[in-house]
Amino acid sequence: MPDRDDDASATPSGTSAAPIPPGAPALRTLLELSLPAVLIGIVAAVVLRALDEASAAVEDVLWTDLPGALGVDPDARWWIFIMLTGAGLLVGLVVWLVPGHGGRDSATTELIAPPLPLRVLPSLVVVTVLGLAGGVSLGPENPIIAINTALLVAVVARLWPKVPTDLVVMLAASATIGALFGTPVAAALVFTGVVAGFRSGGPLFDRLFLPLVSAGAGAITMDAFGRPFAAMDLPDLGVPDIGDVGTSLLIATAAAGLALLGVVAFPHVHRFFHSMRNPVLYVTLGGVVLGVLGAIGGPLTLFKGSEQSFELVQQRADFSTWNLVLIFAIKLVALVIAAAAGFRGGRIFPAVFIGVAAGVVVNAALPGVPLGLAIASGVLGVVLAVGRDGWVALFVAVAVVGDVGVLPLLCIAILPVWLLVRSAPEMLAAPEPPTAVAAGGSTPTGEGRPAPTDGPRPDAS
Repeated sequence: MPDRDDDASATPSGTSAAPIPPGAPALRTLLELSLPAVLIGIVAAVVLRALDEASAAVEDVLWTDLPGALGVDPDARWWIFIMLTGAGLLVGLVVWLVPGHGGRDSATTELIAPPLPLRVLPSLVVVTVLGLAGGVSLGPENPIIAINTALLVAVVARLWPKVPTDLVVMLAASATIGALFGTPVAAALVFTGVVAGFRSGGPLFDRLFLPLVSAGAGAITMDAFGRPFAAMDLPDLGVPDIGDVGTSLLIATAAAGLALLGVVAFPHVHRFFHSMRNPVLYVTLGGVVLGVLGAIGGPLTLFKGSEQSFELVQQRADFSTWNLVLIFAIKLVALVIAAAAGFRGGRIFPAVFIGVAAGVVVNAALPGVPLGLAIASGVLGVVLAVGRDGWVALFVAVAVVGDVGVLPLLCIAILPVWLLVRSAPEMLAAPEPPTAVAAGGSTPTGEGRPAPTDGPRPDAS
């Protein structure tokens, strides 16, 4: 057990604070572990940047260079269908044949899970890049956290063998979340619920200290490459009135309710695809379905959705209200299919696009509703329904619109939304039995085996 600080300190008011409980880490421990925490943050951001660059390079080949060489329009419906079907076929082949089988099925794991063995990572990197570059409606968050966790657990075990593995998992995940969103605040919010559930005593911030160090280092490193998660340029709400409260509440609740349709359907869709057993069959079929959806919805409904969210807001005047409703519906269905059909990826980024689309629909139907408020409320509802984490939903909703003035309204709107989603199922599927891997039987890491349940895992996916 680490040493503890026994000296009482004075509060600003002059009253004596209680001694730090035995479970709290000592000042010396925090300082000694700060260097590994900083290095973990830097490495996590660099690996994330490398994955982004690799995905962008492959995306340029598939959607710019190749159609340019062939003289075809990359936005053509048939090209979208071919690209997504091809992505499904390639991912299915990797999951079926390549050692490591693409890691755990993202549909069966939450955002943070126990570390994978290093031998799994090459196949996980390949399927992640193929999905991101191929236009699949999933984000990078689940795979990149798994990759960083596995790498950093192995590195820290060699350099600092006394650092507990559970702590390294927490720091690696925190650093990656900070890098993904460009701020340690996101990581702090995610881990507040995790550390609050620990039995060890001590101030909450003591237990958040090292994750914040890693998240801050990851965010600063990622910012040096270019901010990955930027706010939209929308008019500020200004001073809200009572009507804005009701509007936000209604939009967030409606958006969450619609998103829950996909959440409820998710395990059934997953069961349908995986009943085919061979990943070449079910992932390819998923690519075919995504190809049809993409051909109908167009380029805005492809990829993880971060850039497409900006484009949707900028181009909203070019669409009728019903066209916008169609974009919302297609992206929601695409998220369910992509996550259920065996592709590897996270659900938060596409959920943000769906929430943005919900807000744009409301603003198009009711122009008197402020666009920023409508988008923030839509994002709040969808992300909460999909991710089941109130802190993350609040953070992302405010971060997307870049207006802290909507926060008081969202804090009220989230209350009925939370009551709605807390009794609904999570967007998780049951792990596949060992016979699910068609070539060579079960694997020790993912496809074909239930994900381990030990280790810290917040309710966010």
